[in-house]
Amino acid sequence: MKAKESTFTSDKTLLNSLLDNIRSGKIQLPDFQRGWVWDDEHIRDLIESVSLSYPIGTIMLLETGSESVRFKPRRIDGAPEPKEELEHLILDGQQRLTSLYQSLLSEWVVSTKDARKKPITRWYYMDMRAALSPNGDRSEAIASLPEERQVRNFRSEVQQDYSTKGKEYEACLFPLNQVFDSADWRREFNAHWRHDAEKGKLFDEFEREVIDRFKSYLVPVIIVKKQMPKEAVCQVFEKVNTGGVNLTVFELLTATFAADDFGLRDDWAKRAKRFKERRVLTGTQSTDFLQAIALLVTYTKRLHAVKSGTPEENVPGISCKRKEILRLNVDEYQEWADRAEGGFLQAARFLRRQRIGHRLCLWLQSWLGWAKTLNRMAYRPGWPNGIGAVCWANCMEVLSRAVLPETCRRPLAGFAMVVRFPRQ
Repeated sequence: MKAKESTFTSDKTLLNSLLDNIRSGKIQLPDFQRGWVWDDEHIRDLIESVSLSYPIGTIMLLETGSESVRFKPRRIDGAPEPKEELEHLILDGQQRLTSLYQSLLSEWVVSTKDARKKPITRWYYMDMRAALSPNGDRSEAIASLPEERQVRNFRSEVQQDYSTKGKEYEACLFPLNQVFDSADWRREFNAHWRHDAEKGKLFDEFEREVIDRFKSYLVPVIIVKKQMPKEAVCQVFEKVNTGGVNLTVFELLTATFAADDFGLRDDWAKRAKRFKERRVLTGTQSTDFLQAIALLVTYTKRLHAVKSGTPEENVPGISCKRKEILRLNVDEYQEWADRAEGGFLQAARFLRRQRIGHRLCLWLQSWLGWAKTLNRMAYRPGWPNGIGAVCWANCMEVLSRAVLPETCRRPLAGFAMVVRFPRQ
């Protein structure tokens, strides 16, 4: 039997090459990736690790070009406008690559945070003499300077000033954003010291022991092939995401819809505003609405499969699980969103007439039970909103079973039965 082709490749890539691809636009972020959050101490630790050829972990990239897996890209913070065609999106390693790009390649000051999470801006340098000291600590050789390149005391008095290149040369303080192209800085450094032999020897040793480590540093890179399904890509991202911030299915779907120039967030905001005008719908979340649409889409797919004579074992099920939501496309969403909204609003109007003020969010978490109900439900095109009636009929049934007082259950359950089986 022929073995299945792997969904990923694994190799090592020069750090300089990765950062160059970020600058050119070949490597970008998927829009669902949130802003990077590493603080100044984390950045200095990362620089220290690279300067000593220590491992910094694996980077995971997604190969672009798939028709079924399309995410809207965005540049890494600090990168210029893309000049070349996008090739890969970052799934894991955003903070590390952003930190290294900004501190080692960008011409702009790095925006980061201090230990108290206060926003600060920093330039990163390395003290050449401290870095080469046999008894020194590499971390102490890495200098993090404010934007003006001056260190001040608590009275705002300047204690150390490196605001000009001459002062950098005088202090033997090497700017790390020159590490991959240090020839010009070296030439000016030697000129400043009038080609002093000792200073030339200092830079030679620094280049050999530090700069060359950056230039030859290899990063393990896993590339996820473009053939991988969208829901699998999203699952991989969530499992490997080391940022500690979980993404909702709504955020992931927003990113995929954005690739088709559809603003899911804006569309939901308008619908949520209308929901808030109904007291019982004020707790409805975006994910709840997407679950309803997933149920309707999978229901119609099952219905069509049955009508076309598909064998029972091959008939798709009805589901509102996460993977079904992630499989939604823009056309399906646009086809059913208005009908689903109509179902919610009709349910709200009915509850209002019954003097019921419970929030529907209390039972929305039980929507997985809807799938069982939908399996038994017949399509009634003559009823309001077509399949949108599914929403408010099952709303009544689930609500009557789940959260309402005993006195309200029987009339609501009866109402749901009438909607589903009008001949009875």
